This record gives sequence, structure tokens and C-alpha cells, in this order.
Amino acid sequence: MQRFAIIGLGRFGEHLARALAAAGDEVIAIDHNATHVERVRDDVTLAVRMNATDQAALIAQGIQDVDAAIVTIGEAFESSVLTVVTLKELGVPRIIARAMTDLQAKILRKVGADEIASAEQESALRWAHRLSLPNLSQYVELEADHSLVYISAPEEFVGKSLIELGLRLNYKVNLVAIRREQTTKSAGDEATVARSIVVPTGDTQIKTGDVLIIVGHNENLSKLPQD
Repeated sequence: MQRFAIIGLGRFGEHLARALAAAGDEVIAIDHNATHVERVRDDVTLAVRMNATDQAALIAQGIQDVDAAIVTIGEAFESSVLTVVTLKELGVPRIIARAMTDLQAKILRKVGADEIASAEQESALRWAHRLSLPNLSQYVELEADHSLVYISAPEEFVGKSLIELGLRLNYKVNLVAIRREQTTKSAGDEATVARSIVVPTGDTQIKTGDVLIIVGHNENLSKLPQD
């Protein structure tokens, strides 16, 4: 279980907070608007009305101990910048900030944001998957609550067959295919890497470096093991 702080509970922040909480992560949701806080209070670990630029208030809520803080304040750009600066001073290890324009993104990076969520291109659900599944490489929304994801094979899966893993039974997801890279080398030649797609059967064993192409309900996908 990871611990996240979501700062700013507009539409993006609200959806992100709920999606991360549904995935089993600990979520501290923060906004200066009491109505926004009340909307998510029953769905997250802790919902707090406060000024996110107040360092003492952030420390009181243990924000310095989260795995990542996501700043989704939206149109109040000055507040976003000040919040990122404050989080950086607190030593938060991973700061993600939402930007409305390329210029905002550039400024937020300069003041300490490690990653930028584009207001135009990034959905809250996509970021929820990215945060809950750090080994996620690609993601395709199939419909409102189902997706297809590409994830690096978790270490605990390596060496086990699909029958042993029981993905459908234990995780309620389906493995569609495996993308596998194999290194080949002829006498005197340099090594080359060949990529292949494996259509799995029950006795197919997962190997180190495999990329698993999995489809399922978003909540179940978020519960897959993490490295």
C-alpha cells in the first residue's frame, strides 16, 4: 500500500483521489473549499480543508511522509507554484503537478515538480494507474471501467506458469499476450535483441523482462503486484 496526498479537489483531483483509494492506497485529500472536501470524505483515508501553502499545516497532516504528492489545484496557478515549492522544502520524494499550458509546465518543473500531468492530455484514471502500478508501460481505456495495460512482469510472477498464478481466479484479470525480448548471438557476431509476442497457454512460464498485456476491470488491475 502506498500513501498519496492529493492537493486540489476539482474534477481531476476528486476522480484521482477516489481511484487511488479504490485501489487500496492511503489517500490524504486536501482543498481549501469545504464542499470539495466533503464530497470525498467518505471515500479516502483523510480529507482536510486547509491552505496547502501552509507548511506547518502540511507537517501536521504528515504530508512529508507520503510516497508522492499530486498538486491538482487547477486555475489558481500561483497557489500551485507555492504548493510545489513548499512540498519540495518538506522533502516529499515525488511531486506531480497539473499544468494547463506548456509554460505552466516549464515553471512548475523549475520550482521542483518531478512530473507534469497535462490538463489536456492526461485523465485522472490514467494517472491513478500510473501511480498504483509503477511498472505500467502502456495503457488503453476500453470503456468507462475496463482497460488494457502493459506491465513489466512482477518479480513474484517470474518462474511461475499461468496455471500456478491463477490470474483469473486470484486477480480477476485476463492475460492476453506476453511481449518477450530474447537476445541472440551468432559466432563472432554482436548480440541482437528480437522481440516476439507470445500467446500464453496454461503451462507458459513468466520470464524476467516479460511485458504482460492484461485486460480487466480498473479496480482489479490496480491490485496487481508491484515491484
